[in-house]
Parts: sequence; structure tokens; C-alpha cells
Amino acid sequence: MYKIRCLFYSSVILFLIAGCNQGQNKNDTGYPVSSGFILSESEIPDFEKDLDHRGLIEAWGDRQEESLRTGEHIYNNICFNCHGNHEQEGSLPTAFKFWKDTFKVGGDPFSMYQTLTRGYGSMPPQTNLTPVEKYDIIHYIRETFLKEKNPSQYIEIDSAYLASIPSGGTLGPAPKEFKPWAEMDYGNFLINTYELVGLDAAPRERSSGPSPLPDENYINANFAYKGIAVRLDKGEGGIAAGNAWMMFDHDLMRVAGAWTGEGFIDWEAILFNGRHNISPRTVGDLHFENKVEPGWANPKTGSFEDPRFIARDKRKFGPLPNDWAHYQGLYQYGDRVILSYTVGNAKVLETFGLESLDNSPIFTRTLNVSPSEMKLKMRVAPVGTAVSMVGDGAVLKEERGHWVLEVQPSLSAKVKLLIGKSGTKGLDLYAKRSAPPESLEPFTKGGAARYPQRLKTTILMGESEGPFQVDVMNPPFDSPWKNQFRLSGIDFFKDPNEGVVCTTDGDVWHVRGFIDKLGALSWQRIASGLFQPLGIKVINGSIFVTCRDQLVRLHDMNGDGETDFYESFNNDHQVTDHFHEFAMGLQTDKEGNFYYAKSARHARQALVPQHGTLIKVSKDGKNSEIIATGFRAANGVCINPDGTFIVTDQEGHWNPMNRINWVKKGGFYGNMFGYNPPADSTDSGMEQPLVWVERDRDQSPSELLWVESKKWGPLNGKLLNLSYGYGKVFVVPFEKIGDQVQGGVFELPIPRFSTGIMRGRFNPGDGQLYVCGLSAWGSTQPQLGGLYRIRATGKPMHIPVGIHVFKDGIELTFTDRLDAKSVQDLNNFTVKTWDLLRSRKYGSAHHNIQTLEVSKVVLDKDRKTVKLIIPNIQPTWVMEIKFDLKNEKGESVTGLIQNTIHRLGENSIL
Repeated sequence: MYKIRCLFYSSVILFLIAGCNQGQNKNDTGYPVSSGFILSESEIPDFEKDLDHRGLIEAWGDRQEESLRTGEHIYNNICFNCHGNHEQEGSLPTAFKFWKDTFKVGGDPFSMYQTLTRGYGSMPPQTNLTPVEKYDIIHYIRETFLKEKNPSQYIEIDSAYLASIPSGGTLGPAPKEFKPWAEMDYGNFLINTYELVGLDAAPRERSSGPSPLPDENYINANFAYKGIAVRLDKGEGGIAAGNAWMMFDHDLMRVAGAWTGEGFIDWEAILFNGRHNISPRTVGDLHFENKVEPGWANPKTGSFEDPRFIARDKRKFGPLPNDWAHYQGLYQYGDRVILSYTVGNAKVLETFGLESLDNSPIFTRTLNVSPSEMKLKMRVAPVGTAVSMVGDGAVLKEERGHWVLEVQPSLSAKVKLLIGKSGTKGLDLYAKRSAPPESLEPFTKGGAARYPQRLKTTILMGESEGPFQVDVMNPPFDSPWKNQFRLSGIDFFKDPNEGVVCTTDGDVWHVRGFIDKLGALSWQRIASGLFQPLGIKVINGSIFVTCRDQLVRLHDMNGDGETDFYESFNNDHQVTDHFHEFAMGLQTDKEGNFYYAKSARHARQALVPQHGTLIKVSKDGKNSEIIATGFRAANGVCINPDGTFIVTDQEGHWNPMNRINWVKKGGFYGNMFGYNPPADSTDSGMEQPLVWVERDRDQSPSELLWVESKKWGPLNGKLLNLSYGYGKVFVVPFEKIGDQVQGGVFELPIPRFSTGIMRGRFNPGDGQLYVCGLSAWGSTQPQLGGLYRIRATGKPMHIPVGIHVFKDGIELTFTDRLDAKSVQDLNNFTVKTWDLLRSRKYGSAHHNIQTLEVSKVVLDKDRKTVKLIIPNIQPTWVMEIKFDLKNEKGESVTGLIQNTIHRLGENSIL
């Protein structure tokens, strides 16, 4: 109901622990002055500056029960995901525990409110909560956790305290229900993982306890893991605004069920209402359903026995063998969806419909089946369901408790199945007057555009004076379809003025105007309804999209720019109901093969081989293979010039900190909760990362990319890392000693973006970097999504781009010349190191913290290379090198490199 984003990608100290100090300085608005806030004072809504904090807190007495009830609702439905309570640990073990932890800074109500409003450190600002809602959740936390279980952190509210906080003229806007995920027009289909249930469904089973969490008993649950939900009734607003739906499962080529009601689903999911460890359920009346078994019999044997992979919890996952049945994709024609698949060597086109008998819904399946060499059989519904048929080429039979459609060898079939709820009377008589089945081939040629509008936005040009300018290229947030624009991928066409972006809400947009001089963009929605797209690539004009269920190629059949056929280019990988197993990024190698990363389950052991892997798909889409394993939350892929890969991963169980991995084929990268991990769980049993990235630098690294632009001067050819967690960009200097790559990260001098940054591409037309991002799982940044251009201005950068470790020191190479006197002052450098402890626990504290002596510093003749002589240098998990120098003009050059040392060089630094 409320939009608080608890973080799961990396271990950060979350909700409220970085509140503002009660006693720190305040400006004339009453707000504490601190450089740690995410939002500046100018970014706070005007009503916040005249807010009656005293009155809002005093109102707790008059609305005690209502306030606690509202606060409990927010906490239990959203915040509990991460924080849990005193009886059950949340999904982030390192999240602040109100019932026992000590506030690091202010824990009084007013200070807690500032953290909620402006964000602080790793705590994102809660821009969609009203002041009343923020104080309600503070009230609930104080009375439920602090007062009884953590009294030392409970600050009494007395007249002196109330007199010390602002008493303004407004209570802010009234609270209102906010459900953007349920208001969006997704189009008339939406692919996701769904659980089909009836009106009297039992409560969900959700396991708890220490990690790894035990598997729930879902063996009898009706999950459509690759479910295509299709709206059947007429009307605007897309699938979420409908009243009747049918679900097709493209793993099993079955109709999972059909339902009616006033709501589509309950929206319980990480990318809808933010809930963890849950998949959306249908709501309403389930008229019929089919078990999680093949929809078509094996054409060679006539058997419906399921041959697929059996997971540890005894469920079966993945698609049927291709020679049995194969999903080819779906056509969109107006509001109609036509499925395309094969059974044996027969081609099948199928569409769904809705008719009425005595005011009761009758669901229809229209099938066009080409001749087959073998008899074909399809399960329609369990016996007891009302089923009838119109058309020729097939017959209905009862077989082992099911209505079965049977098509004889060498015959084509064109039939319409009529399906009603058990107890429906007169269906056979109604079938005689129902319209005959349609030929579906005409609907595969493309229809009128569903989204003909081209929306316009203005480019806001950057005006900073440094080495980089950032231009804001916001999407049309006021679109007629109420899109959230959580951008998750970007790429360009041959004409560099045009490109595509995808969103994790299922859209693809054709964007024009990237490099022309008009200062505006045109946005055309060309695809919708996809399953959590998180990567996109344009190859010879064709658009490919990484979705959680498949790799999709988009086809425009009639030249209007809009997608008419969503081709399932490859759907080999297995999908379970777990919220965390995203399919991330999309890249191609020189031979045209595709690569993306598949995340593992959170706090649980893997169920299927693809959990936590780097996956390769052949150029023709017919085959796939696992390249590397052991990832936890692998956010994207980078292909290196030498043909190796880089995959980032996030802090969590078996990941003591975020890691950037230089990936070798066949390598294992540390997550012992992955599928079939090695027996050796020690650190030596895994490949080591290029660098362990501390949460203070970046709580959630996303994709890396190589700079491919002469306009970026000394950074051309260097490696960049994008930050989903903090909305930053880092350069990644590295070296290779033996077969081990090691290096560090350094933040580019660019202000934080207002959204987490996921993907980036250099535009070959203007040579600048375009990045896009979103805030959906756990970025500290408040904006849902954004698109930006980063322009290198040609001004000096003073960025360390080279790092080399010797047996007695470390060498840093900067992009620009430095002042020799400042470099030679040992006080201008601080070098610290510490170790991490990798275990099944979430994250790691710092161990063996040391400050290393820098005995001498030498500036090389190029005046860019700095040699730090460190007598006690040793391999270390984490090193931080702080410097406070000057350039040759006497201007300040400060910064911090965070790096990892696996091996020392054999030579001396001097």
C-alpha cells in the first residue's frame, strides 16, 4: 500500500539508523544541517518547510489506536521484509533491529522524521509517505519495539522536548492510498510468475528461520512460472483494469486456469508492492484450472508424464523438450493475443476469448493446428468442468479424469473450445449457435498501433564547471498509460540519434533525438507486457530483450514501429516462484552469441541449475549453456576485449561484501547457496574477485562497461562501473598478476544521480555515455527511473586510472599532472586495510583493521604516477587509500581509492 523501498541487493544499515543528531545545528526552517543527507533543503517540498512537527506528535494522543494501526500496516506489509521483528529475522540480517540495536545517531521522533524525509547515508528518502504516515510508523516503532524491548533507545516526549522542535502552519497533504503498480496500463497481456487460487484460498506458506530458509511445500500449488496472463473482457486500462482473464503457461504449453473478479492479482511481489519472498496470486473466482503438468501429450508416446528437471523440493521446472513442444512467441493484434507454438512437427496458433451463457462467462480457446505425423492430444480441463467444442478436425474425449482434445494424424484442425464453470447447463446447445472458429493467420500480419502517440520531453542541459556535464533526459512521467519508467536497459540503432530503452515494468520504448540539436526527445512505446526486462541489445536493427522467462526478439510486421510479434528467441532457462532470480543484462560477443546473468535465490539454496549463473545463448538462439556459477545477485554482464567477462555481485549470504568478478569460463564465484556448489566452502575454493567493494563506496554495483570514446580523453579504453545502489559512476583501475586480476574503484566527480544507475552505452554518434536506471529493490536514490547523458568536457580530471602493486608499495597513475610538493608530503596520504569474513551469514564486519605506514612517496617524471612506499604492505581483502593533493595549478585534488590486493608483485617499486 505504501511505497517504502527496503533494500535487498546489498547489506546496508537500513531504516532510521542514520537519523539526524538531535543536538546538531539547525537552519531557520528547523531542519538539521548535515552533509550526510541525500536530499538537499531545496529538494524538500515546500510544505515540509512549514510543518507542524509539534502538532503531529501531540496528535498521537488523540488518534492513538489509528496511528498505531496505520504504522503497523506500513511496517508489516513493507518494512518487515527487510527488518523482521523480535520473533522473525527479516530478509536483510544486517538491517537495524529496533528491539535491540543502538541508534548510531538521533533516535528521537523529530530526528527519525528527518531521516525518513531526506534520507541519510544508506537510508533513501521516503518521498511518497505523507508527514502523518511517517509519524505513524515512528509511533509504531517506538511503542512496539523501543519502549518495551529496547528502553534505552526510547526517548520520552515531554514539554521541553516538544518546545524544542518546529511548530509550523501545516500538517502536510492528507494520506492517500498509492498503488502505481496497479494503476499502470500494461497492455492486454502481462507475463509474470503467478499462483492461481480460488476464492477460499488458504494463506500462503512462508518459511522463516536462519538461512538458508527451508523450502515451502508448494508441490500442489498451481504456479504458472512463465505465465502469460491475458485480459478477455473489453475496455480500456489494460490487464489491470479487466474483469476476466486466462493464463497460459509457456513452459508446459497449458492453460493454467481462468478467473473473473474485480481485481486482476493481489500485486504481492518485489516489483509491484515491494514485498519479498512472495509471488502474486490471482484474486476473484477461479472458474477452472489445470494442474502443473504438460498441456499436450508427448506426440511420440501419447503420454502426459512430465519428463522435466526435478528440483530438491520435488517440483519440476523448465520448458518441455523442444521436440515435444516449443513456445515460439505471441502475436499482438489490437487487444487480441495469438500464441504460436509447436507440438511435434505441428504448428499451433491459439487465441482466447470470452462469451456469455445466461449471464455466466464462457471462456474460449480457438486453435488452428497444422497436420501432424502423429496423433496429438491436449488436456482441456478436469472432468466436471463444462466443456464443448465448435469446429472440425478434432474430437473431445474423456481420459483419466480430463477432457482431452484429440487431433488425428495428417489432419489439420480449426476448433473453438467452450469452457464453463462446473455446473454450467446447456453448453452443448449453446455451442450450436456460437460463432465458428476463426482462421488466426490474418492476425499474424500486424494490426493498428495500440500506442500511436509520440510523447515529447525536454533535455535539461548540465551546467557544471568540472570535467563532466550531466544532461537530464527524463522520460514522459505523465504518460497516458501511467508508466513508472523504471528504466533497465539502453542501446542505440545504426542511426545514433535513435535508440531503445526497456523498463522493468515490461515496456520497450523507441527514443529519438539523442544527438540532434533540438534539445528534446520523442518517446514511442513499441512493446509492453514483458516479464521484468533487465537488458536490451540492438543487432542489425533487431531488438533483443532479456526477460526473466526468455530472451525475446521484437518484430514489427507492418512497419508502424510497434511490436506485432514477440518471438521467444530462447526460453531454455528455468524459472521458479522465488522473487530474487532476475535475468540481468544483455551483451554479445564477436561471433554474435548472447550473454546474460541469472541471479540466485535470496537466503535460500538454489533449486535449479541456472540459479546464480552466467548464461550463453548461441547466435541462432537454439542452444544455451552455463558459463560460470556461484553468483548471488549478478547485476549485468560486461564482455572484455580478451573475451572474458565481468559480472558484479551483491553483499549477502556467502558474500561478505559486494564484488566485481573478472569471470573465467567454468569458474565458481563463492555463493555456496548456489546449485551444486563445490565441496570446498573455504575462500580457496572459489575464484577471487577483482575487488571487494565496500558498502560505503557502493551498496550495489550494477553493470561495467569499457569507455569507447576519444572524447573521454585519458579515460578512453578504461573500465567503468555503474552504481545501482548510490547512483554513481566509478572508474576501475586494475592489473593482472599471474592469472589473478585485482584492482579498485574510484568515484568519478559527478553528483549522485536521482535514481540508481543500471545500464550504460556509449553513443557512437557523439562519443558520450548514456546511462539509465531505476529504484525498485533498493537504491538510496528517490526517483523511480531516469535517463542521463554524461559528457566529458575535456577539462582536467585528476582521476587515478592505473594501479600496480609491488612487494614494497603501490603505484597510482593519474590522468593529469600533480604538484610534486603536495605528493611528497606523507601527511597527504592515509592507507588503511582490513579483512572480511566470508560465511553463510549475511555480509561481514571489518576484521584486523590496520593503518599502514607510508614511508616515502615519489612522483614520477611524468608527474602523473605516484609511488607509495609501504614497507608492511601485504595482500588484503580491502585497502583504502585517501589522498589530499594539489594539481600543478595549486588546485585541490582529493579522493579515495578502495581496492583489493590478492598478490604482491615480485619487483620493488623503485
